[in-house]
Amino acid sequence: MDLATQPVTGKHRDAYYWRLFATAASFALFGLGGLCLRVLVFPLLAWLPGDAQAHRQRARRTVGRLFWFFIRFMARTGVLTYQIDGAEKLGRPGQMIIANHPSLIDVVFLIGLVRDANCVVKQSLWENPFTRGPLRSTQYISNDGSMDMLAAASDALQDGQSLIVFPEGTRTQPGHAPAFHRGAAAIALRGAKILTPVTIKVSPTTLTKAEPWYRIPHRRVHFSFRVGADIDPQAFAALGPPPQASRRLNDFLHHYYIKELAEDERSAP
Repeated sequence: MDLATQPVTGKHRDAYYWRLFATAASFALFGLGGLCLRVLVFPLLAWLPGDAQAHRQRARRTVGRLFWFFIRFMARTGVLTYQIDGAEKLGRPGQMIIANHPSLIDVVFLIGLVRDANCVVKQSLWENPFTRGPLRSTQYISNDGSMDMLAAASDALQDGQSLIVFPEGTRTQPGHAPAFHRGAAAIALRGAKILTPVTIKVSPTTLTKAEPWYRIPHRRVHFSFRVGADIDPQAFAALGPPPQASRRLNDFLHHYYIKELAEDERSAP
């Protein structure tokens, strides 16, 4: 599935103050939506019949639909454009989806695309009043760096869930190559049937770790998502004991992304 909004034109480049207003409105909408989910939507969903798995699935699909609505809102109001190549390959049972992390809303895109997916999210979101309720209902996994986190992620994959992981653990510093932690490789070796990389490119950069939301670029931002070929984790598991296999898989993924992002830079106008 390839999705794209209209290309950037000179008219949209000039609409700086409108895009600033639309960005502020988008973040206000996101915060109010998270609060509404916590105090209204999820309590109502909890009254519906079904077991724990059914409740979890409803919660994840609700979050996925709302995240995609949020992305479409940002696109319709002129904040961003996007293109997604290969989305039909995402969301398979036991699939671990990994991605580089250049922007704050990368996870919003991916959860909006893969609406039944589990996700490893940073621990600070569990302390945020706008996101704590939805995270509990969806049973996403807190990235606290513990062995329990690795076990929970591996169990989710073995249970047939698809899992979204950002191996960097935080957003990439602008101008720097992504630096992957070995936790993602360890999870893949323990539980993933397939490992699928997604390369994310944002031009111009925005919502990085060094930029507040109101420091918007002087032209509309374009997000590009490219889904790569599947990787068989067992091919690396056969290379040696778990620590050695994890290191080799992590090195492979690191070089893969350096190459993919370098190709993006060379092809950029």
